[in-house]
Amino acid sequence: MKKLILSIVVLFIGFSACKKDLPPDNPTHTTTPVAFPKPSNFPAPNLPADNPLTKEGIALGRHLYYEKRMSIDNTVSCASCHVHEYNFSLPLPYGIGVNGPTHNSVMIHSNLAWQETLLWNGFASSIEQVAYLTIIDPVEMNSTWEISLGKIENDPKYISLYEAAYGPNAITTENSIKAIAQFVRTMVSGDSKYDKWQRGEEQFTTLELEGYQMFNDENGDCFHCHGDYTTGGLFGAYGDLQFSNNGLDSVLLPNLGREGATGDSNDRGKFKIPSLRNIEYSFPYMHDGRFTTLQDVIEHYNMGGHITYTIDPNMKKAGIGRNWSQEQKDALLAFLKTLSDNAFLTDTSFSNPW
Repeated sequence: MKKLILSIVVLFIGFSACKKDLPPDNPTHTTTPVAFPKPSNFPAPNLPADNPLTKEGIALGRHLYYEKRMSIDNTVSCASCHVHEYNFSLPLPYGIGVNGPTHNSVMIHSNLAWQETLLWNGFASSIEQVAYLTIIDPVEMNSTWEISLGKIENDPKYISLYEAAYGPNAITTENSIKAIAQFVRTMVSGDSKYDKWQRGEEQFTTLELEGYQMFNDENGDCFHCHGDYTTGGLFGAYGDLQFSNNGLDSVLLPNLGREGATGDSNDRGKFKIPSLRNIEYSFPYMHDGRFTTLQDVIEHYNMGGHITYTIDPNMKKAGIGRNWSQEQKDALLAFLKTLSDNAFLTDTSFSNPW
């Protein structure tokens, strides 16, 4: 695992070093700026100054996101694992690459503009880095950028898309990565029933309100990692709390979780805290997809989790259990479903442009 990570780091550093050999952006080329679609109740996003959103860049990125020719055997695209109607995740306990299943379940691609680290172990620090690594990953696409772009460089559609986004002779690795990242950053979900309730446009049912209150009190104890106010409305990793060992296992294997990226045994068994937005459609759950339903997830937290040396201190009932009533579990489930944003899950601007 460490050798693989080191190899990927070297490859990415090599890509970064080679960027100076790529043709510079055409200073006379003009594009159409796009304002970032930030919901009013969200904090400021992490937007790179060197990759501003443009109408043309997003359009190119959308085509590349759904382009199967980017994989070595023309069978897999980004969208093969990140399926729109499943919150850009996949309803399997693993992703499917050209060389079989991936090691972990597929993380969602919504609201990534607010994330400082990406992937279950936080190995990547930007959407651009994830886009670069996906093509060369031996399981996922098992290609090189030279091979992948060589397949499309004479395609009239792509020639037009790249020229619109970056000017002539612009089919480069750097431009491709930037375009994909632009498209992914527009995947913003912030119009669920919860958001409408916050704006006074809809009302919670009695059960949903009970679930929200339990979610935010010490009985439910969900708010430490997923609270609306503690995470800026993201309901997932934000700020100081990015990774957690939530007591899934009683024995922690070496290099499991965050340790695989940092090499620090104190990070063993800690995984990226995912957002609960659209969680109803982001099944199965946890890094290995071990839980099929939200009821399974609720039962895990009800039993309290397994005690290990890196368990999150917020798992205060580990080894003891919480003894929630059926009504309390139903209330939590009802609240979690208010985080579903159906408009986002059916927005045609994210659909396959082909």
